[in-house]
Amino acid sequence: MGEKVYELRKIKKKGKGMPLIGDKFPKMEVQTTHGMMKLPKAFKGKWFILFSHPGDFTPVCTTEFVSFQLRYDLFRDLNCELIGLSVDQVFSHLKWVQWIAENFDVDIEFPIIADTGKVADTLGLIHPNKGTNTVRAVFIVDPEGIIRAMLYYPQELGRNMDEILRMVEAFQTAEEKGVAIPANWPCNEIIGKGLIIPPAADIETALKRPGEYKCFDWWLCYRNYYKW
Repeated sequence: MGEKVYELRKIKKKGKGMPLIGDKFPKMEVQTTHGMMKLPKAFKGKWFILFSHPGDFTPVCTTEFVSFQLRYDLFRDLNCELIGLSVDQVFSHLKWVQWIAENFDVDIEFPIIADTGKVADTLGLIHPNKGTNTVRAVFIVDPEGIIRAMLYYPQELGRNMDEILRMVEAFQTAEEKGVAIPANWPCNEIIGKGLIIPPAADIETALKRPGEYKCFDWWLCYRNYYKW
């Protein structure tokens, strides 16, 4: 395991390999259905989600585009933009968007990258053992252009947009409140809407915790989000 980690670090130092959580999102200029865009500069000061697709006019991708659009206002309420991608030409994207509008009465408002393969290669979207198409990847990027989360799905499995929306809200809440987010928040099975207090770093703080917060033990304390 140690040798593998060492090799990965060497690759990263050489500037090779796909970006990882905590890295700056790679600078790139892309052609989209909204014209040429520079990433991550185009979304400076905002969160954004880049999500890839195996191709246009495919069943699962179509359902995903509709689902993302139906939640677009919720993402924007969180100061978060959306941008799609597939390795198809821009006129194919435009025709697909038109088809969605005509058949589902849903207008796709977010841009779609027309990739020639360069972006897919840079972001590690081709997983050879799953074929030559881009996998269903999701990159959550913060206002500073830092990659905060990466999700990968196989071509046959559609994404859960509500989970992606939850992740953006959870990241923002964690930053604002200086807390950690429990499983299935805000419906955690143990603490409900509670937010986890970072573990104590010294004995004095540990002894004070039970009197300051709700605790199961000194290392597992929380506060209710609405009483913060």
